[in-house]
Amino acid sequence: MKAVGVIVEYNPFHNGHAYHLQAAKETAHADLAVAVMSGNFLQRGEPALVSKWYRTKMALLSGVDIVIELPYPFATQKAETFANGAVSILDAIGCHSLCFGSESGEISTFQKTVDYMDLHKDCLDEKIKMNIKTGVSFPKALSLSFQSLSSTENLLSLDKPNNILGFHYVKALKKQKSSIVPFTVKRKNADYHDEHFATETIASATSIRKALFAPTGNNSSIEQYVPDTTSTLLKEYLNGYGNFHEWENYWSFLRFRLIHSTPLELREIYEVEEGIENRLIAAALESFNFKEFMEKVKTKRYTWTRLQRICVHILTNTKKAEMSGTLEKASYLRLLGMTRRGKEYLNKNKSQFNLPLISKLSAYKENDISLDVKASRVYSFGLGKQNGNILLQQEFKQHPIYVER
Repeated sequence: MKAVGVIVEYNPFHNGHAYHLQAAKETAHADLAVAVMSGNFLQRGEPALVSKWYRTKMALLSGVDIVIELPYPFATQKAETFANGAVSILDAIGCHSLCFGSESGEISTFQKTVDYMDLHKDCLDEKIKMNIKTGVSFPKALSLSFQSLSSTENLLSLDKPNNILGFHYVKALKKQKSSIVPFTVKRKNADYHDEHFATETIASATSIRKALFAPTGNNSSIEQYVPDTTSTLLKEYLNGYGNFHEWENYWSFLRFRLIHSTPLELREIYEVEEGIENRLIAAALESFNFKEFMEKVKTKRYTWTRLQRICVHILTNTKKAEMSGTLEKASYLRLLGMTRRGKEYLNKNKSQFNLPLISKLSAYKENDISLDVKASRVYSFGLGKQNGNILLQQEFKQHPIYVER
């Protein structure tokens, strides 16, 4: 059985994801799809709209056959580290191919760009340092440096979010000497960061979340952009737990952490650097909601996304020492769900996996997964005491979700 891998967040699963998933299977001539999916906190430094268990159900009901959790140390990271962790999982579980969406749509361009940047690495690193000194963020410094080097080459545009992720996937495959074959599907209609609905059936996850959180927002406003199963599960989550997750749910906890920490204590937190701890504390004292806080902290050097990731690590009290040595490759496979075909694949191939397959957390005693446990505990705070406790118990008691599709 040939498995194609996809690297996802499904926040939530929408029609664009369904298009990509079908195209991935067809392009790779795959028998099944394996999704490496971020857990409860995401790459842009945000809490997921609904829990990883509900997003797993969305995926399995819409065409994915196996869902593996991307561990916290990779899921809440810059693109390079995010890609390293996800690719290592797909490689460990025996995927034949990887298919990702991009603005480019040409896999040869990604491969050519990775080779070009490897060849000019020293020069590129020097230009990045020079650009950072001007006060711009790292992503901007990388884009400017790359453009100055490759202006005469027909290479990838690295100012598009999906192109950037795809570049790092291909780079990770090369770095890890993986036999996985990469494919890309051109992103359809909606851009990753679009906040407004662009077409009648395809919308970005960002615009869908914005509609749900609008004062007049409800499921009926997004139904044409998501599969029926997603719409049903979103309604079920809202009815069962009372609300969706967003940063404002966690603001009081983050503010408490900030104003009761010393600058020295905050400097121990992962990604807190360059004196930003003082700015964070000052802004927390003056702000009464998360949006106001972020607007006070935002600088030219620190992107909104980077600041949100810092806030996630402060919220979860994740220290530099805890992350040290965990950022090259994943050390386990946390199984969140499977279909009948996915179960067949696992039964046939799991003896060949080079990482342990975890199907129930309580049966796994290693320390490697402690950051995921801590993240799940913090994530449950966003639902209040009663509903939060119900959600937290799932982390330890939930067996992988099974869908007979």
